[in-house]
Amino acid sequence: MKQDMIVILDLGSTENTVLARRIRDLGVYSEIHPHDITAEELQALDNVKGVILNGGENRVVDGKAVEIRPELYDLDIPMISVDYPGSRCGTQLQQLPGEEALKAFVFDTCKAEANWNMKNFIADQVELIRRQVGDGKVLLALSGGVDSSVVAALLIKAIGQQLVCVHVNHGLMRKNESESVIQVFRDQLHANLIYVDASERFLGKLEHVAGPEQKRKIIGGEFIRVFEEEARKLEGIEFLGQGTIYPDIIESGTKTAKMVKSHHNVGGLPEDLQFKLVEPLKQLFKDEVRACGVELGLPHSMVYRQPFPGPGLGVRCLGAITRDRLEAVRESDAILREEFAKAGLDKKVWQYFTVVPDFKSVGVKNNARCFDYMVIIRAINTIDAMSATIERVDWDVLQRITDRILAEVPNVNRVCYDMSPKPPATIEFE
Repeated sequence: MKQDMIVILDLGSTENTVLARRIRDLGVYSEIHPHDITAEELQALDNVKGVILNGGENRVVDGKAVEIRPELYDLDIPMISVDYPGSRCGTQLQQLPGEEALKAFVFDTCKAEANWNMKNFIADQVELIRRQVGDGKVLLALSGGVDSSVVAALLIKAIGQQLVCVHVNHGLMRKNESESVIQVFRDQLHANLIYVDASERFLGKLEHVAGPEQKRKIIGGEFIRVFEEEARKLEGIEFLGQGTIYPDIIESGTKTAKMVKSHHNVGGLPEDLQFKLVEPLKQLFKDEVRACGVELGLPHSMVYRQPFPGPGLGVRCLGAITRDRLEAVRESDAILREEFAKAGLDKKVWQYFTVVPDFKSVGVKNNARCFDYMVIIRAINTIDAMSATIERVDWDVLQRITDRILAEVPNVNRVCYDMSPKPPATIEFE
């Protein structure tokens, strides 16, 4: 069943995602598109019932106010504007509509039906995937994280054995991560899985590279190169499946919003990419991705697995990656996850991890002065990864984690707890 859609045109608002989520909460699908979408592109979208011109503080770009294309006003589609002087809109608002006003526009004016749910979304995506892929094959990077796992399940439902999963160990995985991925996907789910140990290759490319954006681009670009090499060993690989989700796209920059950070599957792809992309989750928020995984029948432990960035521990070993600090991140992260599980916090806290900065501090070990690294603990809660609050961890739990890290992790003499929400901080440090 095709889902009705309300399109939000980004005219500089910082609340596009807020509005999209409110509409989806009403049971109606909503997508955000750029302000300069053409009439043909808008009409090509399925079941568009209404358009919201969403203006705001970022409407002026390079000294010029962005505008929609005038021909959009001539379409037979209900339209309202928010903080945007649409001279030809029937309704003009100065701020986001309240609940009743939004319901009135969506249901009374646009005549949209509340048919947005995961069952319908999956059915639509299965049809779109089959239409795009045909009888071709899809190569998927299977990290074992939530996004790649849900994409894998969705692609298996759509095209079955036409999917080839590749797990690349880039040397930046969490402790025992690759072993776990192989056990779950190859041994339990019987996926068509290829394992590639490219850890030395990645670490060599990253040697002496300190800039976080440069690290992300190197990791993303090298991932694609590995896939291309694997694809050349196979026949009929035309497509690359990716677990891109909506926050990835937003944070990598839009036409009216500055980039927060590039994501390896958005900003780090090489220009000479040899594959066509398959990205069925790119309009979903994180909680919706999990709901999709549940609907697809994935195990709860997999759907609610700890989020893990594509560049892995490469963005948690801050600055230029060294093997001693990388190992400190890996071991301290394992301790944190073990102790959070013991305390029941693994079921409560959305994301928690450790980072190790690229500087040392003075300390005392074995009655002697030492100059070692610090470990920073971060634990946050969020719904959609666009904003986050800090988890107030019990002091005794923090003390136990601190004691273990200082006793068990080499080259560390200090443990700190990050109290910064998002915004102004981001979830990750890099």
